[in-house]
Amino acid sequence: MSAQTETQASSFDAVKWIIAIALLAAAVIGNYYYGEQLSVLVRAIGVVVLVVVAGLFAGTTDKGRRFRGFAKESRMEVRRVVWPTRQETVQTTLIVIVATAIVSLILWGMDAILVRIVGFFTGLEF
Repeated sequence: MSAQTETQASSFDAVKWIIAIALLAAAVIGNYYYGEQLSVLVRAIGVVVLVVVAGLFAGTTDKGRRFRGFAKESRMEVRRVVWPTRQETVQTTLIVIVATAIVSLILWGMDAILVRIVGFFTGLEF
């Protein structure tokens, strides 16, 4: 690709980003401006439509295409993951709960001891 073609694509991407940002700003401002005049449903539909159109504009830029490629690769990678069984998940959860309880009891005991020590040296009763 020549330098001139890259510059043209880059400037066109900048225009697309400006349009996308303007659409998002229009969604926010329109939602605020028509807050009292339109129902929540109409405003929500308007915001969703503007966000989708802004996403389509952003998705056609170079960064948008790279993001879509990354998302596709991520989905393929998630399919390769070996997910734990229900029994493994329950056992791991129980281990985490027990470990958290033990550590919290240890910290509670250390706190109680430190309060007594500080109270002894300062003469204050807690």
